[in-house]
Amino acid sequence: MNMTTPVSRLRETRVTLAHGGGGKAMRDLIEDVFTAVFQPPGMEDQARLMSAALQEPGARLAFTTDSFVVTPLEFPGGDIGKIAVCGTVNDLAVGGAKPLWLAASFIIEEGMEIATLRRIVASMAREADAAGVRIVTGDTKVVGRGSADGVFVTTSGIGVIPPDRDLKAEAIRPGDVAIVNGVLGDHGAAILAARGDLALSTDIESDCQSLSELMEAALAAAPGLRAARDATRGGLASALNEMAEAAGVTIEIDEDQLPLRAEVMGMCEILGLDPLYLANEGTLVLFVPEDQAEAAIDAMRNTGAGRDTVAIGHAVSREATPVVMKTRFGGSRIVDMLVGEQLPRIC
Repeated sequence: MNMTTPVSRLRETRVTLAHGGGGKAMRDLIEDVFTAVFQPPGMEDQARLMSAALQEPGARLAFTTDSFVVTPLEFPGGDIGKIAVCGTVNDLAVGGAKPLWLAASFIIEEGMEIATLRRIVASMAREADAAGVRIVTGDTKVVGRGSADGVFVTTSGIGVIPPDRDLKAEAIRPGDVAIVNGVLGDHGAAILAARGDLALSTDIESDCQSLSELMEAALAAAPGLRAARDATRGGLASALNEMAEAAGVTIEIDEDQLPLRAEVMGMCEILGLDPLYLANEGTLVLFVPEDQAEAAIDAMRNTGAGRDTVAIGHAVSREATPVVMKTRFGGSRIVDMLVGEQLPRIC
């Protein structure tokens, strides 16, 4: 990102409807707030892309899109802009793709502070740089007061899957080891505390981070890696259920092995929540053959996003339920998909 700060042409401190009207005000907003930071290749209505990775025989494109509507817009450990980049990068990475390009679209509410918008855009640029991707095109719309919640962000991403990769949940086999890269539930807990509705005081920060480097390390150490899924909305429990159903196996996890902070567990006990269903924005679960698990864990722990990597269970032949947890008291508990909604507007 070019850190040179140009002279601002915006005199307003808040977004007005004129900034979405297609005229000079809109042009000033786009050039001053967005393109000056993202520096896309040209100012056409589309990005024209080329990568040597696309020339490799058998390489495939991966494409994903997601929308982000978090409240509050800024919170401990991140903001809506950082989540927008991380969420899309991670959706590509867990499929085995190397993320390359992002598009970003903004629906901005009239009256939003331009200073807040600048911080969000700068956060996106920093995270894109850290993840090794470029934000190459986008769109901006302004809606009237009450029609949005400050700003909504939609990001779409393109990556390249090398010809020797084919990650999919259907490939999971009995005996495969389930591995997570970090503590669970931090994002959901951080958002809940940041809203201030329940007068909770905590130092928990969101785990929001890009996982592409971690996935590459895991794939290099464990070439037999079967599948990966980022545990976002619905948490670890929902991700495991989806993977178990796709593979036709049962996944057994060990409660004693789950990486949970005491603060998150305490918050969940107070509020009657289950940390297995809390959202994460920088945590994934992946499955590798048993003989490659140790190598994968070691490699993941050597990355910034994987310092707390641990094995939490394994797949077995299909039983009555998709996911079962061995409790610390020696019993077993069924872990279902999330029913209903634990926390609104968390990503």
